[in-house]
Amino acid sequence: MKLTIRLFASLRERAGSERLVLDDLPDTLDVAGLKRALQERHAELGSLEGVRGVLDTSWVDDATTLADGQEVSLLPPVSGGTAREDFSAGVFELHADALDPESARRRVTDDGCGACVVFTGTTRERNRERDVVRLDYEAFEEMAGTEMRRIFGDALTRFGPASAGGDEALRLAMLVLHRTGVVEVGEPSVVIAVASPHRDAAFLAARFLIDELKKNVPLWKKERYADGEHWIGDRS
Repeated sequence: MKLTIRLFASLRERAGSERLVLDDLPDTLDVAGLKRALQERHAELGSLEGVRGVLDTSWVDDATTLADGQEVSLLPPVSGGTAREDFSAGVFELHADALDPESARRRVTDDGCGACVVFTGTTRERNRERDVVRLDYEAFEEMAGTEMRRIFGDALTRFGPASAGGDEALRLAMLVLHRTGVVEVGEPSVVIAVASPHRDAAFLAARFLIDELKKNVPLWKKERYADGEHWIGDRS
């Protein structure tokens, strides 16, 4: 794999160049793997732990899979801020690769949150009185993101600070991750992480998010069996 890396500010100065090109990378590589490769080949860059990745003009997390020929921008923390993501309005991500519940928990928590609820939905081995081989997930990505923004807004209205006159004790940090493509038995298909200063708001919001996602977000699940398949929810 070949990737072009665009650098900014202190990273650009350390590298002595605005762009670096890395050849002979593994065929399968995520942002975290790219950062490790950069540290090995360009030690002058120093630690990239707090550096964030961008594809086009969108932030991506370290688990995002990269494709041959892409240009990846790496951004150090901005002045006056940190590299921390903002989950106060909710973040929704679709992933073609495996989900990591512990990584989701770490992303939403901070020192001001005394509670974090993580829900993980996994592929079970038996349903409809048949042995499940795997699941196939399909998403209408553009509409899924729009619908989740509405659901996040409803969760904030019901359980966030606005529900109690601006009480910061009810602030929420919300992250919803969902798989697309093939999900094997035992693997997570959805991870929801909600952090809050107190447990009640975190529990209520997490339950609301999974219930509303299942009812309203355009994601479809096909169960595959040894002797057939079935789209869940299809009555035909």
